[in-house]
Amino acid sequence: MKKIIFILCLLVPIVASAAGGSKVPLDKAEYDLTDKASLQSGAQTFMNYCLGCHQMQYQRYQRTFEDLGIPLALGQENLQFTGTKPGDHIKNAMPTESAAKWFGAPPPDLTLTGRVRGADWIYTYLRSFYAEDGTTFGVNNMVFANVGMPHVLQELQGLPSKTYETTLIDGQMVERYVGIKADGSGQLSAPEYDKAVLDLVNYLVYVGEPSRLQSESIGRWVMIFLLVLLVLVYLLKKDYWRDVH
Repeated sequence: MKKIIFILCLLVPIVASAAGGSKVPLDKAEYDLTDKASLQSGAQTFMNYCLGCHQMQYQRYQRTFEDLGIPLALGQENLQFTGTKPGDHIKNAMPTESAAKWFGAPPPDLTLTGRVRGADWIYTYLRSFYAEDGTTFGVNNMVFANVGMPHVLQELQGLPSKTYETTLIDGQMVERYVGIKADGSGQLSAPEYDKAVLDLVNYLVYVGEPSRLQSESIGRWVMIFLLVLLVLVYLLKKDYWRDVH
């Protein structure tokens, strides 16, 4: 048993690394899986800005519509652009070979990204692009350095850049990094963009485990049942053993 525990402890850093650990402090994504409006907004953002490259080949359109409270006709009109049937999986038409040529590697499927990367990582990543000359797409990312992906939400955010402030340190004036700020050319203000990203994160977390809310609800009832059963079993045990004790 000690050997098994020791091996599991050794594997923890490997699992964390595989999940895409970052040295950049992650911002907390305060998502809410019960917020249908947020999930619907996130689904719309994904279909309009992400599906062109990233698939969700383990999630069906119809399941999304039903879980998010979207009428079928409305969902097909506003969220389903590929001419597929509602029961089909959420896929795009990008050839894998072409994607690998354009981006250096095929864009990953995002069905389980919410579970693999975590909500905080995705939320911080999508808000950490900044302009950088000499890169393939003219941008880089603080969380995922040299990522082979354009800033697909730039239309919403505008062109983000690193910002610095001059401060006095040890008697010298130095430039200190203070964050990333957009140039104002986007369709959304900074708070609105953060909300749009949070909605998208909410949707990605939902897709990673569509039955999560139901599972949690069942789990709570199971715990209540077990607690009641524990009391009944204890009382029954006392009744059986009262003559012995």
